[in-house]
Amino acid sequence: MLYEVAILETPTKNEAEDGKGERLVLAPTPVVAADAQAAGIAAVLDVGKDIVCDRNRMKVLVRPFL
Repeated sequence: MLYEVAILETPTKNEAEDGKGERLVLAPTPVVAADAQAAGIAAVLDVGKDIVCDRNRMKVLVRPFL
């Protein structure tokens, strides 16, 4: 099945107090996977080495491509 995956980085407490919001780390990217969880994992593993962000603040968004 085809999914779209995007990755956001949430702000730290200090950044949030300064008015900064979430940062787009990976624009919506098509991923072929068996289910939504596998699509998210594949995106993080495949593109993860090129992503510069704190993995503890990473938010992975997955939706089916319709």
